[in-house]
Amino acid sequence: MFLLCQASCRISSLHSGSSGGHSQVHRIFSHTFKPNRLVKVPVCFYGNREGSNLWNHAVPQQTQVLICGAGVVGNSVAYHLVKNGWTDVVVLEQGRIGCGVSWRACGIVGHFHSSAVGALTQYSAKLYKEIQNQGYDIGWKTCGAVNVARTKNRFISLQRLAAEERVEKVDCQVVGPSELKSLHPLIRTDDLMGGVWVATDGIVNPLAVCTTLARLAQSQGAQYIENCQVHKILTENGRVVGAKTSNGPIKCEVFVLAAGMWSRELANICVPRVRLPVHPAEHQYAITEVKPVLTESLPIVRDYDGHIYCREHQGGLLFGGFEKEGKPLFHKSVPPKFEFQKLPADVVHFQPLCDQAKCRLPILETAHIKEIVNGPDTFTPDGKFILGETPEVDGLYVAVGMNGNTVQAAGGVGRALADWITNAEPEAQLLPFDVRRFIDLHNNQKFLRERMREAVGLHYAIAHPLPTEFHSARKLRCSPFYTLQEAAGAVFGERMGFERALYFDPEKPKEERLCPPELTFGKPAWFDNVREEYLACRERVGLIDMSSFSKFHIKSAGTEVVDFLQLLCSNDIDIPVGSVTQTGMQNERGGYENDCLLIRRTENCYFMVSPTAQETRISQWMQKHLPSDGSVALSDVTSMYTVLNVVGPKSKELMTELTQADMNMPAFTSQTLHVGHISGVLVMGFNNTGEPGYSLYIPSEYALHVYNRLVTVGRDFGIKDVGYYTLRFLRIEKFIPFWGEELDSNTTPFEVNRGFKVKLQKEYFLGKFALQHQVEKGLFRRLVHFQLDNHNPDTHLWPWGREPIYRNGKYVGMTTSSGYGFTLERVVCLGFVHCFDEKSQEPQVVTNEYISKDARYEIEIAGKMFPARASLHPPKIPVVTMTGTNIRYVPKARAKV
Repeated sequence: MFLLCQASCRISSLHSGSSGGHSQVHRIFSHTFKPNRLVKVPVCFYGNREGSNLWNHAVPQQTQVLICGAGVVGNSVAYHLVKNGWTDVVVLEQGRIGCGVSWRACGIVGHFHSSAVGALTQYSAKLYKEIQNQGYDIGWKTCGAVNVARTKNRFISLQRLAAEERVEKVDCQVVGPSELKSLHPLIRTDDLMGGVWVATDGIVNPLAVCTTLARLAQSQGAQYIENCQVHKILTENGRVVGAKTSNGPIKCEVFVLAAGMWSRELANICVPRVRLPVHPAEHQYAITEVKPVLTESLPIVRDYDGHIYCREHQGGLLFGGFEKEGKPLFHKSVPPKFEFQKLPADVVHFQPLCDQAKCRLPILETAHIKEIVNGPDTFTPDGKFILGETPEVDGLYVAVGMNGNTVQAAGGVGRALADWITNAEPEAQLLPFDVRRFIDLHNNQKFLRERMREAVGLHYAIAHPLPTEFHSARKLRCSPFYTLQEAAGAVFGERMGFERALYFDPEKPKEERLCPPELTFGKPAWFDNVREEYLACRERVGLIDMSSFSKFHIKSAGTEVVDFLQLLCSNDIDIPVGSVTQTGMQNERGGYENDCLLIRRTENCYFMVSPTAQETRISQWMQKHLPSDGSVALSDVTSMYTVLNVVGPKSKELMTELTQADMNMPAFTSQTLHVGHISGVLVMGFNNTGEPGYSLYIPSEYALHVYNRLVTVGRDFGIKDVGYYTLRFLRIEKFIPFWGEELDSNTTPFEVNRGFKVKLQKEYFLGKFALQHQVEKGLFRRLVHFQLDNHNPDTHLWPWGREPIYRNGKYVGMTTSSGYGFTLERVVCLGFVHCFDEKSQEPQVVTNEYISKDARYEIEIAGKMFPARASLHPPKIPVVTMTGTNIRYVPKARAKV
């Protein structure tokens, strides 16, 4: 059957009577357009629609799970839910199944993605192959893919990813230009450094995947209702209870929002309002007429530097891409329906992609383009999917923002969200996609529109383990020191909208300091700047602005807050007033939900400091566990306090002069002190670097005065502004794990050498039984500190995270983070080590002897092995103590790198 819809080839500006319109199209694309207003779009339904409840219109009174959106993602969620045993599932679609983005997808399904994204797309490919083999014709073809690199940095990134993917059992090979030519005879290779061949990549019919998943879900009990629009998500007491639809109300226990570009509007009118930062943008591809020279087995081409992809399509070629600057759509509101429709072709915007495609595949110079498919796709402000239960409404789950990868991601995303709903908690690898990673500013319409222009191109940007820094929508959350740091040469990065100094370079032009230059995979351009900052922290005084940390007050009228925190924390928090404790908050599996500091301010009030990225996530997690009687209050006070770490052997002398107080503070204690002319500054005898020093929590209105006093008095002590890259190098050198890299919801304290912060003798806390079981049975992975040998930091590539670790020639784990140890004078990294039975490959207990005895370690960096020394303990780094003006440490000569 066929549906009539508007053709993308109708371009109003070229067919409105202006001269030369048709010839302009011919000149740009070297083909003859047929400007029909309507084209036939094949819709591949399976089976007879009549008599099937797959297309009912009556809404039941209630259901267990209600899914909004019958695109490929919503259908995948339904399919996996019924596989998990959920039999009462209803899927609502405002139009017809697959009518949104799904039918218009390019149909490429690849394996070659890093870490969490790779796990999702690899599962998608596996699922689609299984469905095809079961007799459902979804158009799956294994054709392989060539991923090509024009530049050295791109080639290194592909080699790094290939090393990572090989240990994940992905069939991929690094190849040179001549081998690329033999794998794909139509591509130009004279300007290429090389590439990676992935034999298992394939293509599918997107609409067939969508409707087949719907049919399979329906056959196992799911009910589908078309032409039914959700007008509002209904809630009571912060929990979803149903939906108001065009066909009547329906009650539910779980609501899944998978409505693509319509999702944000539904979330915005929910009570309470749910932040869901997605925004539609154009995504275009072209389809050429049949070419006799083409074969169905022609591999996919991904030219990341050209921002383009290309695949065989019904005897012709389909090519498109992710332009460097995207084009946001529907700024004020999304059309109420966009059913099997396309946008007019945006010739001017598509031209750069067309030029790049012709450059890579010269055959396109003479190919006749019969259609340009243009339609809205939904993107997120950081280029990552949005999944999970919303922090504002319990029982409301979302699966949106596929960033142009709808069909490729749908299989894995559907399974992941179905498992999340079933188990009431996510798998650890889903942390980058958690909807709780956002705050209100990310949902601002103007912010989204501006960020989308950059986020579209991020899909084909060079992947680096250090976080991506955006140029757009910046300077939104700034500490009081921002302008002073800017004047001092700060190069800024951004986390949760907060501007943070990464390093300082006064010689860098001001206009280039909003974010660092493109990251390289060897010795970074900012190495010398970080070395000077490191030496200030080790020899004199370093001043680090840590204001972006998430900060909370937790209090009660009586002692209820103590009981509450004892339940959540694995460490003992019943400490004297003024004391500080470092603790994890574990889930029932023993994994970290939070890594925090707790300062007891009074008998019934605690001040909590958590990682920057945890502002929304940990607030929601703790609120779920608050006593139902309201006896404990949790308040986000992140913006009320500005934070400075004063670090180094002369920090005590400096702080004594500023405060006129006794600064012989034990490490885990705090005092409220006068600093300069200001009262009420909370000072802790602890900081985040592992060096001697203090943390100052300053009421934000007084922060500028305190900073100026520190800098003025500190000149005599050699004070220096220090950024986050230095903090990173300091903590990695000293074997300090970090949230989001070493610590996540699947990592336990014992696995990262923090068992001493767990008090198993407490009567009960969340995760206690899991941790007890782990102590009894042993650890199946351990975080290890590695120092690289035979590695020249000047000439060799560096490890940055996600490098394979080998023990006696066998793969045992991956690195998590890396940096340069200026005291150790070598590159260091952290990583988890596993032990597998040689025959069964079943995981075994990782003992101390396994780590150290008869063990030869190597770390693979972009295909090259480097020997490494492993340790379960921090390295012996001389401690620089604070003893007035006498420093009991003579620093080494500066590292020659």
